[in-house]
Amino acid sequence: MNAVTARIAQGVTSIAAADWEACSGTANPFVGHAFLSALEASKSVGGRSGWQALPVVVDGPDGKPAGIAPAYAKSHSQGEYVFDQGWADAWERAGGQYYPKLQIAAPFSPVPGPRLLLRDPDQAPALIAALEAVTDQSGLSSAHATFIDPDEVALFEAAGWLIRQGTQFHWKNDGYASFDDFLAVLASRKRKAIRKERAAAV
Repeated sequence: MNAVTARIAQGVTSIAAADWEACSGTANPFVGHAFLSALEASKSVGGRSGWQALPVVVDGPDGKPAGIAPAYAKSHSQGEYVFDQGWADAWERAGGQYYPKLQIAAPFSPVPGPRLLLRDPDQAPALIAALEAVTDQSGLSSAHATFIDPDEVALFEAAGWLIRQGTQFHWKNDGYASFDDFLAVLASRKRKAIRKERAAAV
C-alpha cells in the first residue's frame, strides 16, 4: 500500500488552485478555490472573524493532495446556518468548553455539497481520520461537517460520526422567464401579498 500523509495547510491560499480543484472539481463553487480564497483575501475568514482556516489535506504518494477538507477552527457559531448554541450552553454548563470547535463547511453558505474533496475517493477514510486527529491534537471540543453531500453521509457514519437531520426548502424555476411569470401562477391573494412585501422592502 502506498503511503499517504496528512497535514494542516496554512489556509486555502497556501494550496495551488489547480491542486485544490483537482480534489473539489468545479460543480459546487462554494467549495471551490476561488470562493474560499476570496473569503480569506477579504478577511471574511481569518483574523478576528472567528473563522480560522485550517484546511486538512491528505497527500497522496505523488506528494499532491489526494483529499482536502475545508475546515475552520471556530470561536462562535455564526455564519454556519446551524443553530448549535443550545449544545454550546449545555456543554459549558457541564463544565466543558465548546469553543473552539472544528467546522468543516462552506462558510456563510447553507448550500449542500461535498465536504470531503477527493481526487482519490479511496482516501475518504484517511481524510476523516485526519479531521479527528486534528480535533484531538489541537484541543478542539468537537468536529462538525455541515450541509454534507448526501453521498458522504455513509462515509461519516462508517467513521462513527453522528448525522444531523435537517430540512431545507429549495425553490425551483419551472421555466419562468420573469418574476411576473412566477406571480401569474399564484392565487390573486398571494400575488398581492408578495407585491406588497416587495414594495415595503424597496
